[in-house]
Amino acid sequence: MNSAQEIISGLGLQKHPEGGYFKELYRSAEIYQKDHLPERFNGDRSFCTSIYYLLEGNDFSAFHRILADEIWHFYTGSPILIYTLSRQNGLKQFLLGSDISAGQIPQFAIPKNTWFAAKCANISNFSLVGCTVSPGFDFADFTLADQNDLIKEFPLEEAIIKKMTR
Repeated sequence: MNSAQEIISGLGLQKHPEGGYFKELYRSAEIYQKDHLPERFNGDRSFCTSIYYLLEGNDFSAFHRILADEIWHFYTGSPILIYTLSRQNGLKQFLLGSDISAGQIPQFAIPKNTWFAAKCANISNFSLVGCTVSPGFDFADFTLADQNDLIKEFPLEEAIIKKMTR
């Protein structure tokens, strides 16, 4: 099995603002014009984008949200814990991984505008996943959570919010 550093180097991954490492793999050449998108988008968007995303050890993907649905696909390493926070469903936890008999799921979709965060289930390992966004990802659609604001919105979840924000 490759080490996290071998994967980071071999795939050319870069630091991500939410934590971890990433590399965009695909951005469709076809574009949705702004006039054909919901009002929440401020411009044109690619039909779809995908990235590699790697977390290692104690690093985590801090609570954030985007304006489009995002699908996570498990590839290798430690299972990854995904936390979602929404007014409709409160706090939910999902285990992304390949051991289906242990309750892990190999793919998970995060609905648009849902706060979410992730970390390795086994902090002595790493997790390599893929993330697919449609309409395609744009940093204009990305909001990194402010810890105090998120606690005000979800006061019962203060402990996990403090652990999963920067």
